[in-house]
Amino acid sequence: MIRYRIDCIALSSSQLTGFFVGWPNPPSPETHLRILQQSDYVVLAIDDETNQVVGFVTAISDKILSAYIPLLEVLPEYQFRGIGRELMERMLTQLDGLYMIDLTCDPNLQKGYRQLGFQKMTAMMIRNFDCQSGRRG
Repeated sequence: MIRYRIDCIALSSSQLTGFFVGWPNPPSPETHLRILQQSDYVVLAIDDETNQVVGFVTAISDKILSAYIPLLEVLPEYQFRGIGRELMERMLTQLDGLYMIDLTCDPNLQKGYRQLGFQKMTAMMIRNFDCQSGRRG
């Protein structure tokens, strides 16, 4: 059974293995833990049998008008079970009442986000891949 939490209390880096698949320079589990702890909002999906985090979503926000959702990930072996959708629905509940909630995603994911009420927009970005692990170049 999967349970959901909106806090990182008593969470350890050992519960955060297997994420950032395909990233050339992924954050370590220790850095991942710091990302979760320092996000304004977080929702975790935890497998009750293993006590491992199997999915997460984060948001950063001014808590007045806007929020940005930078990360949503579900471990490959747990994908296509509705966990990602549940994580997003729970995050959107936390962000309810804000004027703007933004995220960027690959084109193949846009349909799923549209089903949650997101609209396709144009965005600009800078990516410093040397810093992708969470350590500054």
